[in-house]
Amino acid sequence: EIDLLPLYEAKMFWHFDHRYSTYEGATQAQLNVGSLPHPAIEFKQNSSFPVLPRYWVAREEVERRLKDWKHGWLLGFRNITNAVVERTSIFSLMPRVAVGNSASVVIFSEPITAQDISYFLANVSSLIFDYVTRQKIAGINMNMFFVKQLPVLPPDHYTPADIDFIAPRVLELVYTAWDMQPFARDCGYEGDPFVWDDDRRALLRADLDAWYAHLYGLTRDELRYILDPADVYGPDFPGETFRVLKEKETKLYGEFRTRRLVLAAWDRLGF
Repeated sequence: EIDLLPLYEAKMFWHFDHRYSTYEGATQAQLNVGSLPHPAIEFKQNSSFPVLPRYWVAREEVERRLKDWKHGWLLGFRNITNAVVERTSIFSLMPRVAVGNSASVVIFSEPITAQDISYFLANVSSLIFDYVTRQKIAGINMNMFFVKQLPVLPPDHYTPADIDFIAPRVLELVYTAWDMQPFARDCGYEGDPFVWDDDRRALLRADLDAWYAHLYGLTRDELRYILDPADVYGPDFPGETFRVLKEKETKLYGEFRTRRLVLAAWDRLGF
């Protein structure tokens, strides 16, 4: 009997979410357009729930490709994106699985710890980093040569206070299912997965977005501009940053929730 691992595709993950979409229950119409259903909240709150892939790969083949990577988890990003969608830079941690060519796996050449990954992931998942990425990406391909040019903060930029703030929030956002336990253990955490709570997660992400705005040296007005230029220059201003995200949240919540939460976090954190 062949030991198989799921083949993850880019559309199956999102920021801090390795269970973003699943082939379970996918209709032919969805498959025809490359779309997948998103698990209902009760499935996300089940820490034993895995997403169902379309394809499986022999574990032996996966381990052969990952022979130099000693961790029980992977970091990857979506290869296909553009500058006018909800988010452009989409990185995620995932279990040690097979990964299809719609996503790239980031293998670091130097020894890396889970703590290093925590602030790297928080960095590349931040709205500030996303805003810069949008200025850089041409077309729809997030090629590695683009990624290498993006302004990731170096490890020595972080103070102990930064790490103490960032690492536990990333752990709580990432560790929502047992299949990410290897990452939690590498972080020194031996507890159960954190319960998926949309409201709590929105606050954690707002905290991180505000913190990274501060780390990048932004002022509050610069952060306001990046979140929504109309908030600074009025509704007739022709520029836009996160229009699709704003429209989606306005439809769901009756407001641009991310903008409110990030600015509230900035004020609360005293920047």
